[in-house]
Amino acid sequence: MPENRPDIRWGIAGPGRIAEKVAEDLALVEGAALAAVGSRSEERARAFAETHGAPNARAHGSYRALVDDPEVDVVYIATPHPQHAELAVACLEAGKGVLVEKAFTATLAGAWRVVDTARTGGVFAMEAMWTRFQPAVVRMRELIAEGAIGEPRSVQADLGTVRDVDPTDRLFAPELGGGALLDLGVYPVSFAQMVLGTPDRVTAVASRETTGVDADGAMLLAFQDGRYATLQTSFHSPSPGQARVFGTTGWIDVLPRFHHPSTIVLHHDTNDPGETIELPATGAGYFHELVEVTECLRAGRTESTVMPLDDTLAVQGVLAEAADQLGLVFREDDTSV
Repeated sequence: MPENRPDIRWGIAGPGRIAEKVAEDLALVEGAALAAVGSRSEERARAFAETHGAPNARAHGSYRALVDDPEVDVVYIATPHPQHAELAVACLEAGKGVLVEKAFTATLAGAWRVVDTARTGGVFAMEAMWTRFQPAVVRMRELIAEGAIGEPRSVQADLGTVRDVDPTDRLFAPELGGGALLDLGVYPVSFAQMVLGTPDRVTAVASRETTGVDADGAMLLAFQDGRYATLQTSFHSPSPGQARVFGTTGWIDVLPRFHHPSTIVLHHDTNDPGETIELPATGAGYFHELVEVTECLRAGRTESTVMPLDDTLAVQGVLAEAADQLGLVFREDDTSV
């Protein structure tokens, strides 16, 4: 990249655990710079900037101050799910692009509001679904497009972890969009939608925590032509975190953890040991989506072709249908900015 081209200036809203890793990978992206950090604590924002090698980055003690910062081109939003929509809309209305952590929003209506605002204003927006940008997943999609496994007919994916119930943790707080559905379920749903498209029917089952959020669950995504996806998540059972894509002439294993893998295995029949393909990610794995956003902004594009907004809306639609079936009620926080 020519030296006289200015950096894309990034802001980070919500300096939490994931934002820490994103900031570390942002430092690896050519032509990108951390320009500002927004938090409800200016002290926390300043400490975050200094920790991540950006002592000259502006520290804002409110999200509104970050939105109003004229020296920011794009904002990575890593606040709790219910705050995503309001903050993303505010950024977009201020002419700032957004990279919104998954789940994109707490509700389907919130997702539509963000997408409509982005498209009406011609401003860039993308869901931070890092899975789609992992080199191993990129290669898997290429193999599928080349016909390496014939026609994809089904997907299996699991994602489980063990969490102690803590009512003070956002994962167990209904008002903060807690529960396995939005925190874990978004990954297998997005993976299945990426491979198979948008399902015609969704069937969901789940158990509940004492705080009211969902804990262990499963979804069946069905298509009128007989294709399907079986997906499971859990806060109580560890699972490999593997995905498989079955086609008419073979299948592809995406080895754990499938949402940020380094290895896939291509199989043609049951007697075939398979072709192992290793493609590790750069940095912690967030690097690749950050490059996508930076390049899109440089090119004047308002959407990513790898993670288009229509796919995000489809995934949010599946999550909303599952939530309805499970009796889960999520709400957007309209006071976050």
